[in-house]
Amino acid sequence: MSELFDAKIGTPLAERLRADSLADVVGQEHILGDDGIITTQLKTGNIKSMILWGPPGCGKTTIAKLVAKYADAEFVMLSAVFSGVSDLKKVFQDASNLRQVGRRTILFVDEIHRFNKAQQDSFLPYVEDGTITLIGATTENPSFELNSALLSRCQVLILKRLDDNALNHLIQRAEEELEKNLPLTDGARKNLIKIADGDGRYLLNMIEMIFDFYQGKIIDEDELTKMLQSRLPNYDKSGEVHYNLISALHKSLRGSDPDAALYWCARMIAGGEDPKYILRRLTRFAVEDVGLADPHALPYAINAWQAYERLGSPEGDLAIASLVIYLGTAPKSNASEVAWNNAYATAKSTGSLPPPMHIINAPTKLMEKQGFGAGYVYDPDTKDGFSGQNYWPDDMRRQKFYTPVERGFERDIKKRLEYWENLRIKLNKGEK
Repeated sequence: MSELFDAKIGTPLAERLRADSLADVVGQEHILGDDGIITTQLKTGNIKSMILWGPPGCGKTTIAKLVAKYADAEFVMLSAVFSGVSDLKKVFQDASNLRQVGRRTILFVDEIHRFNKAQQDSFLPYVEDGTITLIGATTENPSFELNSALLSRCQVLILKRLDDNALNHLIQRAEEELEKNLPLTDGARKNLIKIADGDGRYLLNMIEMIFDFYQGKIIDEDELTKMLQSRLPNYDKSGEVHYNLISALHKSLRGSDPDAALYWCARMIAGGEDPKYILRRLTRFAVEDVGLADPHALPYAINAWQAYERLGSPEGDLAIASLVIYLGTAPKSNASEVAWNNAYATAKSTGSLPPPMHIINAPTKLMEKQGFGAGYVYDPDTKDGFSGQNYWPDDMRRQKFYTPVERGFERDIKKRLEYWENLRIKLNKGEK
């Protein structure tokens, strides 16, 4: 018992709780469940090279280790940050030797997107002939960061950020491991999950911090915030404070405080964050939080991204700064996101309802005889450029997904929609 206790001393909680079986991995049931891709491959023994694409702390390293364990294969782990061509050559040679005695090698490369084109190309012949089974892990879009030749030889599996249920499950496992309950109020516990932002490793690191600071009383939300901030003064681009600062930038923009947004953006740049990651998040903000309140926000974001790629730092940093100011001072609306979510949910729940016959083209004589396309009115030929026809399935009532806000350009969109709705009512009543 004492030997087990000694072995745990100094071992981070995240490592102590690393899953021992695929069933213990939380949040990735879509690939690890009974019918999941990885589960199926392990059952058949036909394990293919793969790229695990997902956010930090979602289980990429754990899954790779377990695949090697279940496959009874040699597991070799490299980081693209610290490894070079000489390291790869040694791995390939060792794998070739093992292959001659009938043993498979699974090579796990963390942050594989950080390898350059030549390094990525070096994998090709060994993946192609089966000398190694490659498992690459990346937080970046493989379509942009990995060579097409390498991608064509690997299957890309998308890992999900851990949801609240998965993070709660990790907290319970941590409490069982430590044999004590997390000393947080319900509100603080929810806030802890929110701060973790889907990152299981970060959540477990924060739990260790909480117990380090624990002084015998239950911790509320305010105390939790102060506690974590006091332990996270610096930016760590490996992921420790990464999501806290990007969240601060995002929320400062949403709150129309460009000065605060510039500060958080500068903190990230100064800490060594990849500017392209920031630009991707800013482009996402232009779509999600500004939307059609300012239709110029998205092209402005794309132009700033392109400008940075052409200029690089430090001159290109000004393109990022200009975009931050633009988005911070732009009118905000998430009406497009709300509309899409509602439309998507309705589309999933209504099955396969067909469009009404009058808006289906009739490319054949048979379809024309059956009435497809009959009665369709070409809107530009009408008096108001608006026919008021029904474009919904016959068995479905008209829905309203998009509700523009009274801000920015969406004011004009709202007036336009109201005008068409009134005209539709008149036309359906037969009024001229």
